[in-house]
Amino acid sequence: MGIFGRKNETTAATAVATLPVDPALAALTGDYTIDPAHSSIGFTVRHAMVTNVRGTFAEHEGTLSLDGANPAASTASIDVKIASIDTGIADRDGHLRSGDFFDAEQFPLMTFRSTEAARLGGDTYRITGDLTIKDVTRPLSIDLEFNGAATDVYGNERVGFEGSAEILRSDWGLKWNAALETGGVMVSDKVKLTFDISAIKNAA
Repeated sequence: MGIFGRKNETTAATAVATLPVDPALAALTGDYTIDPAHSSIGFTVRHAMVTNVRGTFAEHEGTLSLDGANPAASTASIDVKIASIDTGIADRDGHLRSGDFFDAEQFPLMTFRSTEAARLGGDTYRITGDLTIKDVTRPLSIDLEFNGAATDVYGNERVGFEGSAEILRSDWGLKWNAALETGGVMVSDKVKLTFDISAIKNAA
């Protein structure tokens, strides 16, 4: 069962007759709110050329709009509070919030607004949209796996997705670095973003 339709898959046959909508897919149609208590937005970046530093953003909110009749029209919107960054080291987190990196005081939010959805195959999809960091907006594609839908013990209808994307932080103005005596730099330009999303269907 899929959520997002494959782009540009029209054929002569489908142009003549509209294929019936999968009832299970149609049942997912609606607006959803991301559940921050059961979701995670994180990142991984190479440090000193030899190891990885991982972190998360503890505070975020967002919505999904799923369209079972026209899955490619589904959308996603996420706001992330930069000050909630957490790598497990207070001094490092303070540096990341500073003007050297995110400048959280002046630019408190990182946002993503989807513009397109396409099926890659099976339950794997690609969501493309605009990622804004420090007032710089650039396109970003996120590859996601649809993990399914379920009703939890409280009666909430949930859907789940997990996925990732890679960016060059310098494209969004995050250029601070320091040269190492042995060659290379302290912080890699490439950053892997990770998303583990659980969303609850809004009441009708």
